[in-house]
Amino acid sequence: MKLRKSPAELIDLIADMMADIECEKRLMFGFPAYFINKNMFAGLFEDKLFFRLSPQQVESLRGCVLNLEPMPGRTMKDYWVIAPVIRSDRLKLKRIAIEAAEHARDLTPKKKKASRKTSPRKNAQASK
Repeated sequence: MKLRKSPAELIDLIADMMADIECEKRLMFGFPAYFINKNMFAGLFEDKLFFRLSPQQVESLRGCVLNLEPMPGRTMKDYWVIAPVIRSDRLKLKRIAIEAAEHARDLTPKKKKASRKTSPRKNAQASK
């Protein structure tokens, strides 16, 4: 499955929204994503802008958000795509970004996964 690149104006929009928010920017599948306490709370997927929203935010935005579904039939719980009509309202979008960041700060910080140690290869013939 070949993914479409995010439009430059959308990349600029999310970067502008995140400028005043203390967070870490990384790439997820080649798209910009933003993290607080190792929890992703905002990002792009193709031409979709999404945030990890609290249930209260989802309720207040009812009708203007859809579940993020990176693969058909595979929704990402708590991640919501923002409708284009809201993307044009910079003030409202900035409020959503700030509230999503606050929600991410309240989440339990992700811990680094323990690395799986592999046993050394036993190759008796190589030592002979």
